[in-house]
Amino acid sequence: MNEERLRRVRDRVRPFRDFPVPGVLFHDISPLLKDPAAFRTLIDLLEDHLRASFPQVDFIAGECLDSRGFLIGPPLAQRLGIGFVPIRKKGKLPGPTESVSYALEYGKAELEIQSDAVEPGQKVIIVDDLLATGGTMCAAYELLKRLEAEVLECLVIIELKSLKGSEKLKSIPFCSLLQYD
Repeated sequence: MNEERLRRVRDRVRPFRDFPVPGVLFHDISPLLKDPAAFRTLIDLLEDHLRASFPQVDFIAGECLDSRGFLIGPPLAQRLGIGFVPIRKKGKLPGPTESVSYALEYGKAELEIQSDAVEPGQKVIIVDDLLATGGTMCAAYELLKRLEAEVLECLVIIELKSLKGSEKLKSIPFCSLLQYD
């Protein structure tokens, strides 16, 4: 990936110490979302990566829990000329759904996907803003596998390496634009 374009994106991520709890360094992408040129650069980088890596993708799936993955997935899907599939907190999607429970650092949560979101064999990229401990990403992957989708890759803007979330993904292809310890 072009280092200049990556720098433009990295420069729009600001750190906040002790948020949401003491001892945590939060990487805020709000400035990136506010800057149309930097946001366009982000989507360009993601699009270039996917076009170079995967000749055919049917859907982008974005995690819409309390995440900003929902803000990245639809514009990326539009650029690629494909659909977007939301994965949401339990109880937020109408109609028949599949759900999965997963562990958080502080408890449990559930994610859902509509049962007819993808057809068996369709190729899907899971997109999110951040990979921390990997629980949410693994849950999203599990939901798509239940629908018999082929998950080509999990793609995030930021990976927090010290939390080792990518290790939970094991054999699932994974890519992050920016890495922090």
